[in-house]
Amino acid sequence: MTGTVWFVGAGPGDPELITVKGRSLIERAGAILFAGSLVNAAATRWAPPGCTIADSKDMTLAQMAAWLIEQARQHTTVIRLQTGDPALYGALIEVVQPLDAAGVPVRVVPGVSSAMASAAAAVESFTLPEVTQSVIFTRVEGRTPMPEGESLAELARHHCTLCIFLSITLLHKVEAGLRAAGWAEDAPMLVVHKASWPGEEQIVRGTLADIRQRCRDAKIVSQAMVIASPTLGARQWPELAKSKLYDPTFTHRFRRASEAAPAPAPEFLPTQPAPL
Repeated sequence: MTGTVWFVGAGPGDPELITVKGRSLIERAGAILFAGSLVNAAATRWAPPGCTIADSKDMTLAQMAAWLIEQARQHTTVIRLQTGDPALYGALIEVVQPLDAAGVPVRVVPGVSSAMASAAAAVESFTLPEVTQSVIFTRVEGRTPMPEGESLAELARHHCTLCIFLSITLLHKVEAGLRAAGWAEDAPMLVVHKASWPGEEQIVRGTLADIRQRCRDAKIVSQAMVIASPTLGARQWPELAKSKLYDPTFTHRFRRASEAAPAPAPEFLPTQPAPL
């Protein structure tokens, strides 16, 4: 018999942003392996006395898998605590495969992504009616190559919201990709360093033309989310296209229209005969 290894999204940094289910698992865990280079160690504070806690920042993939397998043979509940959400840039499948081969049961608990925490920190919305209804999560090419058709220049041609992970040290490539896709020099940009981390979060606003220098001035060189979107700054716009869901003239299955929609202007004056 072996225990279950739970891959738990620890959220973006604030330990209180872990899910209720994630915290409940930590409270009964026999062993926890957390990504110390990215996960706030405070997320382990709910672990019970005697829980074995290890930091994976110095481990290879094989060492991480071996540790989890060994602990699963000793404890009913073992946790791999990952930053953000395990499904996003978390090497989830790479670690799960050796666990599968060893016959260790695996479960996943989702978490709050740094993309969502960054939008929350800046009070921004990724989507707005008649502006953009699409969000792309991506990164630029560094030591890890991008698949064919997924360069930032190709994705940015949609002119929707772009959440660009793992790219703060490659802002020159971000700028080049956006320019190649036709984004204007005054296109708004947002960078959030350590989104939601108590006392460490930094928000930098700028444009395509100056965001790199602003980040240099703020000394932001790691753990930052880069967001390019036509929705940025909408809080200050004098006019917004409103959502139909809350329009009093809009009927949906939970509410009947409370006001009649304005009648369209007549095509012809009453004295004019309608065409044959």
